[in-house]
Amino acid sequence: MRILQLDVNSIEFELIEPEAKVYEKSEEKKRVINDAVVLLTSIEKGDNEGTAKDAIDDAVKYAKRIKRDKIVIYPFAHLSSNLEVPEKAIKLLEYMTEYAKKSGVEVEYAPFGWNKSLKLDIKGYPLAEQSRSYAAKAESAEEAGKSTAQESKALKEEEKVKSTWYILDTQGNFTPVEKYDFKGHENLEKFAKYEMSKVRTYQHEPPHIKLMRKLQLVDYEPGSDAGNMRFYPNGRLIKSLLENYVTRRVIDYGAVEVETPIMYDYGHPALKEYLHRFPARHYIVKSDDKDFFLRFSADFGQFLIMHDATISYKQLPFRFYELTRYSFRREKSGEVVGLKRLRAFTMPDMHTLCADLESAKQEFKRQFEFSQSVLKDIGIEPQDYEAAIRFTEDFMKENREFITSIVKDDLKKPALIEVWSFRYAYFDPKFEFNVIDSADKATALSTVQIDHENGKRYGMSYINSEGKKEYPIVLHCSPSGAIERVIYALLELAWLKEKREKKVMSLPLWLSPTQLRIVPISEKHLDKAIEIANALKGAGLRVDVDDSDDTLNKKIMRAEQEWVPYIGVIGDKEINENKITVRLRSEKVQKSVSVDEIKNEILNATKGMPNSPLSLPMLLSGRPTFFG
Repeated sequence: MRILQLDVNSIEFELIEPEAKVYEKSEEKKRVINDAVVLLTSIEKGDNEGTAKDAIDDAVKYAKRIKRDKIVIYPFAHLSSNLEVPEKAIKLLEYMTEYAKKSGVEVEYAPFGWNKSLKLDIKGYPLAEQSRSYAAKAESAEEAGKSTAQESKALKEEEKVKSTWYILDTQGNFTPVEKYDFKGHENLEKFAKYEMSKVRTYQHEPPHIKLMRKLQLVDYEPGSDAGNMRFYPNGRLIKSLLENYVTRRVIDYGAVEVETPIMYDYGHPALKEYLHRFPARHYIVKSDDKDFFLRFSADFGQFLIMHDATISYKQLPFRFYELTRYSFRREKSGEVVGLKRLRAFTMPDMHTLCADLESAKQEFKRQFEFSQSVLKDIGIEPQDYEAAIRFTEDFMKENREFITSIVKDDLKKPALIEVWSFRYAYFDPKFEFNVIDSADKATALSTVQIDHENGKRYGMSYINSEGKKEYPIVLHCSPSGAIERVIYALLELAWLKEKREKKVMSLPLWLSPTQLRIVPISEKHLDKAIEIANALKGAGLRVDVDDSDDTLNKKIMRAEQEWVPYIGVIGDKEINENKITVRLRSEKVQKSVSVDEIKNEILNATKGMPNSPLSLPMLLSGRPTFFG
């Protein structure tokens, strides 16, 4: 299917006469439609409902992003020489129309099979005209070169596996979910229902999308594939701080950092076999008549390094780490939403070589605790997430006490347990920490998996005490989850806490793009405000100055809307007393303090966390607006 997607001020068409034997009758011969997304559409041989859904999903997202509530589907044969027969094309166009209506937009349709006069008034910006192409998804690995994405066999096996669900409490009781009393654990109940239902799509836009735009952090990139984002300066600052923090924590934990390519040979025996043991859809690219896939984790590169490394049993557990910018997964279009689920994302990815299952279990438990610590320092507390522990029936028979000890000793609250009828992928067991958002949907952050297969598959080995090679057990760990998801979680949690606990929405102080804003009462106080800001900037604080001509109240309101945690007012009184009147946004109080006092307060509150300078000019008058 080929589509020319247009953002128009108006489209006007008039039916002149049928141009083929097969055409759709219409009483209305002339139409004018204003402010709409127009899809000039060629239906090609091989197109199906899946192709149609992908096209409409993308069009609806684009329309909502640019605030259009109308879509016009216009049959347009001139984009392809591989057209479907009219009867099938009409059926698919009708399907597209009905499917689009379910998305909450107004849909107009130009009848098929007519000669029409056509007038278009296209809006004047670069991405108002976009060419789109959609192919039916390949059914086999042999078709990889003809498709942009492939689905692993593990995904198909995952659909076959039978799951039994329990709640494991701190006393070691495994209670079937349907019999568990969730009183006092309402979030856990929401999580269990979400996991068991397997419904991942959203009916309404989650609030973090509005917040990420309002705060000028991040937005969709209309010039790329769905699930690829653009980060504005403040969003890039937050992302960079998180990347630095997690990387530092992992290295302090004992990992060595490496860097590996983003694409790999689809025909490499070990890589190809592993592709089908990981439950993900992957992108295929072609180079020199050879197929490559874009990595969906750092596993491939790190495993190939491990294959070449000589490691002694005395060095185990040995840990490799990479912050992937980016990993790529061809998520379903209906599940790609905001920062929650992306097709290109940044993943802190650590792999640990262990001598055997017993040592792997010990390391699994340590990494469970490590992941809790990483999230806590970021600003995500244990009460903000629910844990899921997943494993096979066979693993449960041999390791029940081990599983119970994690919940009792480390989590210290009930966890959702999923028991698989068989191992559909390479891992057994795994855990995740999941945030429950405003729509009662879960998103995994931290995760650890015990991998029983890839040591042998990749020929990784260590030298045992007798000088012989043995295959290790490998742990996969992301102590925070994807960095984009961490930002999503912080925004969703801020929104939820305001609604439930009446707390002011905010980011952790160490992540706030501006930590302190200096607000001069009038122009005569501006020089002093800049002097103070420069002094605090030199001490390592992110401080800016509102040098606008607005009233004091408007300046303070703007700082509040931008989630600035400290707002310092400078006027005659403050200059005479050599102090600043500081408003604490989170506590809705104000106090008079010296420059040194506010400097020390912020430095002490952010001690031990990464720091970066302002990402934008210090004076607000020097800043562009990126959204809205």
